[in-house]
Amino acid sequence: MILDEDMRFLLKIRRKGALILLEKLREAVGFEEGDEVIAEVVGDSLVLRALKPKVVNVDPKFVEKLLREEDKFEEQRFRRMLQSGENNA
Repeated sequence: MILDEDMRFLLKIRRKGALILLEKLREAVGFEEGDEVIAEVVGDSLVLRALKPKVVNVDPKFVEKLLREEDKFEEQRFRRMLQSGENNA
C-alpha cells in the first residue's frame, strides 16, 4: 500500500519475519531477484542496500610480483626463526 507519492510504503512483517518488498519499491532502488542485500540499523531506522561488489581491473603481472615479494619476505622470516631457534638450542 502506498502512503503518498514520496515513495513511502506501508509494509507488513509476515510470519517468521518475512518482509515483502513491492515491485515499485524494488525497481526504485535497483533490487533484482537474487541480489544480496545488506541490512543496517542506523539510529532507529533499518536501511537496506544492495550488495554490489566493486570490480577492479588489476594487472595479473603486478599481482604475481607482489606475491613473489611476499613469498620472499616469508622465506626470510622463516630462516630468521630457524636461526634464532638454533642459537637458543
